[in-house]
Amino acid sequence: MTITARGLNRSTLARQLLLERAPLGVEDGIRRVVALQAQQAASPYLALWNRLSGFDPAGLDAAFARHAVVKATLMRITLHAVHHEDFTTFREAVQPGVRASRLGDRFTASGLTAEDADALVPELLAFADRPRTNAECEAWLGERLGAPAQPGAWWGLRQYAPLLHAPTARPWSFGDRPSYIAPPTVPRAVPADPEASEESLRKLVLRYLEGFGPASVADVAQFAMVQRARVRKALQALRAPTATEGHGPRVERLEGPKGEELFDVPGAPRPDEDTPAPPRLMAMWDSTLLAYSDRDRVIPPQYRKLVTRVNGDTLATLLVDGYVAGVWRPAAGGIEATAFHPLPDEVWEALADEARSLTAFLADRDPAVYSRYGHWWNKLPTAETRLLPGS
Repeated sequence: MTITARGLNRSTLARQLLLERAPLGVEDGIRRVVALQAQQAASPYLALWNRLSGFDPAGLDAAFARHAVVKATLMRITLHAVHHEDFTTFREAVQPGVRASRLGDRFTASGLTAEDADALVPELLAFADRPRTNAECEAWLGERLGAPAQPGAWWGLRQYAPLLHAPTARPWSFGDRPSYIAPPTVPRAVPADPEASEESLRKLVLRYLEGFGPASVADVAQFAMVQRARVRKALQALRAPTATEGHGPRVERLEGPKGEELFDVPGAPRPDEDTPAPPRLMAMWDSTLLAYSDRDRVIPPQYRKLVTRVNGDTLATLLVDGYVAGVWRPAAGGIEATAFHPLPDEVWEALADEARSLTAFLADRDPAVYSRYGHWWNKLPTAETRLLPGS
């Protein structure tokens, strides 16, 4: 089977609940979309506002508070919010990459080795039996080492250890000064368990395809930041019938619009390419913008460097007909929307409806969300900028 470029776009939108808001609770919604980028504390909330009908942010507050949804360093060694049942699997899958990256030169320059980190992790997790601040953890590490810890030591250890971020402050559950807490179940890949990592990578591949497929080996590797050879091995295993488990292949092969090899889970939604896609005001670092090696699926190539800035900031975007068409930010009286190309009046009207809803959503939380990133707007081209009234 061959799938078109627009077919891929619509498949992503359907699985990410962006063709129509779904009547789901917070936990079920996050399970459906697999993982939400969480570098900026507001982004998981805005991501769910875009995807769930009647979304109540208090529901996500409560889910974070009871660790039904957790925030941690996961795919691409960045912060994600995921369902607690996915956390252990995802962390085991990406742990080899975390180890290689976070126990590198900056960590070893402090005088520690990777083996030292392996020995420290169980003790750190025991110390983090309740929320611990950076200062408390650095003091603990200094006491454990018998000397003040070098900055690189705690920087590497806090991400190598499978710590969760503990909720600290309103309006978005996590403030600028993080606290850490140990997970209820420690991933098997810590300190090192190659078999556990490979088993969990197969599960991560399936979850990724459920939420973002169809996708290539390069796409999966980009999403998880794991070696392509590991992804190919996982897909090969998933394509093989498993008599002992009583089922056939768990993934199928497709051909992409450029003749590339793609993979998907059987029976997953693949809407017609002409399926309407309503406009959306997407969160910063929204997962749909970052989940692929080939980001043309959602971001027109001429706009990629506009929305993903030189330091990695990925701006809050306008999604029009399923593709990035501009950016937005809060402004006095509503939402300022900047389009990169001319938009029809009916699209502006639909964006205005979204802006009224978003302004009301932000009113009790943070009306000036993302304001610290406003300096980027001075460097963006524009076809048209409109203030979309909040009421």
